[in-house]
Amino acid sequence: MSAAISSLVSYGSDSDSENESESNASVEKVNPVDPDATAHLKPLQSESSMSLAVLNSAPEVAVKEAVETGIHLDPALKEVTYNPTYETMFAPEFGPMNPFKSQQMAAPRNMLSGYAEPAHVNDFMFEQQRRTFSSYGYALDPSVDTHESSSNTYIGAVEEAEKHKGLTVFESGLKKSQKRKKVKGGDAGEIDNYLGPWAKYADEKDVAKPTEDEQKELDEITAKRQKKGRNEEDAPSEEKTILHVKDMYDYQGRSYLHVPQDVGINLRSADAPDKCYLPKKQIHVWSGHTKGVSAIRLFPNSGHLLLSCSMDCKIKVNKLISKAVRDICFNNTGTQFLSAAYDRYIKLWDSETGQCISHFTNRKVPYCVKFNPDEDKQNLLVAGMSDKKIVQWDIRTGEVVQEYDRHLGAVNTITFVDENRRFVSTSDDKSLRVWEWDIPVDFKYIAEPSMHSMPAVTLSPNGKWLACQSMDNQILIFGAQNRFRLNKKKVFKGHMVAGYACQVDFSPDMSYVVSGDADGKLNIWDWKTTKLYHRIKAHDKVCISALWHPHETSKVITCGWDGQIKLWD
Repeated sequence: MSAAISSLVSYGSDSDSENESESNASVEKVNPVDPDATAHLKPLQSESSMSLAVLNSAPEVAVKEAVETGIHLDPALKEVTYNPTYETMFAPEFGPMNPFKSQQMAAPRNMLSGYAEPAHVNDFMFEQQRRTFSSYGYALDPSVDTHESSSNTYIGAVEEAEKHKGLTVFESGLKKSQKRKKVKGGDAGEIDNYLGPWAKYADEKDVAKPTEDEQKELDEITAKRQKKGRNEEDAPSEEKTILHVKDMYDYQGRSYLHVPQDVGINLRSADAPDKCYLPKKQIHVWSGHTKGVSAIRLFPNSGHLLLSCSMDCKIKVNKLISKAVRDICFNNTGTQFLSAAYDRYIKLWDSETGQCISHFTNRKVPYCVKFNPDEDKQNLLVAGMSDKKIVQWDIRTGEVVQEYDRHLGAVNTITFVDENRRFVSTSDDKSLRVWEWDIPVDFKYIAEPSMHSMPAVTLSPNGKWLACQSMDNQILIFGAQNRFRLNKKKVFKGHMVAGYACQVDFSPDMSYVVSGDADGKLNIWDWKTTKLYHRIKAHDKVCISALWHPHETSKVITCGWDGQIKLWD
């Protein structure tokens, strides 16, 4: 027995030599007289009883008092098998209770306004009562339970409900009112006397006269208009022209419209300069206007003459009309130009003599005016009006030949694109619309929720881009071909123009973009990088327009509300 015990003790040693040395030592340590040492090797005695000791293998851990031992309910649980407390039932789903929530906000809710429980009215009954109320003006009172009350109660037109005994729209008790009788249409065989479905009603009146009260109100309105001088039959004011040069014609009989050839640059060239540069200083000032300048336009192609219109009712060099002038436009040759003013008239002028040739009006204020750029359509003009319309006139007859009526606000700009087959318009309704010429339905409509109104639009020299001055102090670039998409990579920022229609322009080589701003500064951006390169304090008030000369490398013309026009180089 002692040998077996020693072999068990030596089991699991690392080496045989160690087994031999350690086995002898272990044998000496074991006391064979101790009965507990060999108790597990002896068979169980059936007569004696054994007691099992409970063994707790887990260590003792002191429970902290801060540990929460409450009961939590699953928020998705629909049924509870016991009666929980209020705190347990309405405890927050995650984390502690929000201390800033009011009692109303902390209350349980299943909709934005609170907690709504399903009513006992089914969908059919609800729709039936809703339609009955919409059609007849009465419906069953939803706050009264019809099963418990002996009589039905109604809301709305109670008298009508009692009269018709509460019939609904799905019941055939209510009869439609009798149809109005029409005049007999005659025999269909007689074409001249046959009226058919176009016959008038028997009680129809052809002339509707105002009542006494309506007539008094109309008389008061007419009297007020006469006091204010708003006579609808006002004739256009008398035009005056003043020549500021000594002789209109030179020794060869040429007027000032003749393109000069001795200025050191070829103004007749159709090619743009190869490289443009930033203007740095002011070299000339035209100060003939006494009030703010609205717009400036260069003479077509050559750019040797500058046409300006102002709030002082003048178009330099011509004194023209009695109200402020808003827009001007040359024809292709520069021999004539149009003006749009707040006296509600569009006038056609002779550029050489300054005489008014004709005028056009629809009794609304024109905001912008343009000639059709095609050579065979120089007799047609379009104007954006304050009554949301774009009106097209024929200057030969003086009649309106087309109206484009789709905008929801006053029309601010008209720009011809795609070889003059189409034109783009912007409006106070914050939209951009593209029209086919002479078709009064826009085929492209751009209006995003983030868009602002764009009161100034300029076409790039290569005809591919539209630069739009947006009222959120940005210049947005839209493609001018096919899809007219916004180019998100070309956005020019850094100036403040909110509330002002500051005109944008490009350098002839498409290297720079120029614009004025509300602070009277001239801003110049790089076209490729959209980086703001240069800012020049140009005017004391708003710099409303900036034009880059088409044949010069660095000459820019600006005008402002201080009444001055400046040339920069």
